[in-house]
Formats: sequence, C-alpha cells, structure tokens
Amino acid sequence: MSAFGLNGPGMSAPLRAVVVDDEAMSRARLRRLLGQQRDVEVVAECADGDSALAALRRLRPDVVFLDIRLPDLNGFGVIDALPPEQRPQVVFVTAHAEHALRAFDAQAVDYLLKPYSAERLQAALERIRRLRAPAPAMPLAASAEGFAQRLAVPVGARLRLLPVETIECVIAQSNYVELRAEGQTYVLRETLSGLHARLDPRRFVRIHRSRIVRVDAVRDIEHLDGGRYVLRLANGLRLASGASYRERVREAMGLG
Repeated sequence: MSAFGLNGPGMSAPLRAVVVDDEAMSRARLRRLLGQQRDVEVVAECADGDSALAALRRLRPDVVFLDIRLPDLNGFGVIDALPPEQRPQVVFVTAHAEHALRAFDAQAVDYLLKPYSAERLQAALERIRRLRAPAPAMPLAASAEGFAQRLAVPVGARLRLLPVETIECVIAQSNYVELRAEGQTYVLRETLSGLHARLDPRRFVRIHRSRIVRVDAVRDIEHLDGGRYVLRLANGLRLASGASYRERVREAMGLG
C-alpha cells in the first residue's frame, strides 16, 4: 500500500492504522476505503478483542478503528487494558448508537455509526490528522494538561465536539447542566461538580452552587451587599454569584 510522504522531504509519516471488527465484510469495506487514502497504512486487521489488544501492544499504531461488540473482549475493554501512553487515537465503528457518550468519555476521536459514508470516514481522518499536527509551542504555565479540551454534547441524533474555550458559562438545571457557547445552549447530563473538575481552574471559576463562568468571558462586575457580585458576560447574560464564593470570584477576577 502506498503512503503519501513516506520518503518526501518535509512530509509526514503515514498514518498507521489497525482495523478491528468481527464481521469480515465490514473489515474489507473499511480496508478498501482506507486504501484510497495516500497517507494511511493498515498494519493489521483483527476479528476479536484479544487479538486486537495483542496487535495494539505489538505494533503501537497511530489509530485504531474499533468495533464495540467483539468476541472475548469488547472495544472498551481493549482500550481500558492499555496504559494511557500506549493508547492510539480511537475511532469507534459500530452499529450501536447507545454507546456514544461512553465512547467520548474514553477520549475517542470519533464515533462512526454503521452504515457510514466515505465522506463521514474522511471527516474522522481529518480530525486525526489535525491531532497529529505539531502544536505551537506554549509556556508550561499556559498548559491545560489533564483538563478537558472538548466536550461531547448531544445535538439531535449526533454528538458535537464543543471546544471548551467557546463555553461562556455553565448553569445547573436539576440533574443536567446547560452550556452556553457562541449564542447556543447545549444540554449535558452531568453534575456541575463533575464538569467543574474537568475544566481548567485558571480559565473557569465556580461563582455559585449552580453556576460556572469562563473568566475571560466576563466583561464587567457589579458589587452587591453581602459579599455577592453580578457578573455581566460578553453575550449580555448577567449572573449573580453566591456569598460563599466571594473569595473565589475576587481571586479569579483580580479584584485584590
């Protein structure tokens, strides 16, 4: 199989892929579609979870296209059995939509629902290529390592990967949260505390037991009695802080 840029100067190495599916026809179709990509090399095919795990450990590919329902060990079990430093980028390929949220919790790059189109596969590959591209250098103090960079939020029958830097605020509503981002509202079934733990505390501050704001989305602050504040965001939304969060707000906003 040819690989784009394998020897050319300044070109990237081929994307080494493993295909895992217990259905031979599904593997053959995916192999054929990947074979049309000049920079993708399929280095192994597996029909069950145990052989997939062995192949991933041995070959250390860049990406695995992984079915979820497999003999022996399911797709999530395969990924969980690998230490983080050995995990490739994961694209789940399955006929079962109900596992999508768990897939993104497992840091999957994408979730292809069978029968998927060649264009949908192309979009997944573009995401992987962007992740492989060298990131611009940044000071260590500005690194958000360990915190979420994107959140998978339901939009109709799909999941949108929402960059956290677009989130202006998060508001708790019963047993879910509302995310306000770029003029849109997204609903995520998660507790406010659980989501707060995934966000970089240098960029997001909890101002109330039911509210989180992105620090640089705040345009002005009004002081109220009792140690409370009203924060006005760039989108015009006004949010009141709780008295017990006074010091957090003051520190995050640089109020001295």
